[in-house]
Order: sequence, then structure tokens, then C-alpha cells
Amino acid sequence: MIKSDKTYHPIAKVTKTSGHKGDVRLKPLSRFFDDYISDNSLLIGYSLNKADKIIIEMINGIGKKRKFKFFGFDSSNSAKTIVGKTIFVQASIDAKINWISKNILNFDVYDESNSYIGSVIDVLWLPMNDAYIIKNKSREFIIPIISEIIKKVDLGERRIIIKAMDGLLN
Repeated sequence: MIKSDKTYHPIAKVTKTSGHKGDVRLKPLSRFFDDYISDNSLLIGYSLNKADKIIIEMINGIGKKRKFKFFGFDSSNSAKTIVGKTIFVQASIDAKINWISKNILNFDVYDESNSYIGSVIDVLWLPMNDAYIIKNKSREFIIPIISEIIKKVDLGERRIIIKAMDGLLN
């Protein structure tokens, strides 16, 4: 059962088998992939509701050519059973992975004086820093996801508090 002080995030999708010993290739779904893939609290499934615990046995290679081996999958045939499934990671409620999760779509955004800014309609993963697209009626704002601006992401209240710096909302 999911504890209230933890959240789960999709971090990779199993794309294909590699070799005959049960290795697979993964497609990262989060910029935090490398931070969490070696974590012991991984789940795998087509959805979080139907996910099972899985443990990495070995990682071979570097960069995009890495192969991943999970305990219990020792042949190409057994590895084929997980192709197409998503790997989820458990993170603490205050982990920065929550800041860029697609789970925060439709969160309300307020400034520090509690003025409504808008609602999150998208999360952009950009090279320098990620950004929220916030919509308020017909206006859209792009807000960089940096600690100088994002003051709080409250998963329970489904709201984000930002520091409205000069020029940010113009």
C-alpha cells in the first residue's frame, strides 16, 4: 500500500531485450532517472496499481547503450515478459522529482501573498532548467522550476507557491 509520506513516479520504460541472458534496455522517463534507477524501492508494471517489486541485479555499459539486468529474469524469453512495462520509483514527499512530475498537472499556482496565478497545464523538461506552463484564462506564463522561484510544492493541497519576481508574470 502507498504510504502518505511517499510518492511514486514513472522513471523508465522497458523497451526491448538485449542478448540472451535476460538483459533489457530502458528508456528514461525522467531527468532524475540516473539518481533513482539503482534504488531498492523500484516497482514494475503497466500501471502503478498493478506493479510488482523488482530489483536490479546489474547495469552494464555507459550512456544510452546501458543494459539492465533484473533479478529473476535470466533468459531472453523471461525478459520479454517485462517489455513495455514501466518502472516506478518511490520518493519522499519533499523530493525534487515531485517538482517535475506530470502528477502536478492542474495544480493551482499562487504567489507568496496568496494571489492566484493560474493552473499548471504542462511541465517542460529543458536543457538548462525545467519549466511550468501556467494558464490563467487566456494568458499563459512560463515559470522556471528553480528554487529561487518555486517556494513550495504541496502535493496534499495540490498547489504550488512561487516568488513572483519582477518580469516573471508580465
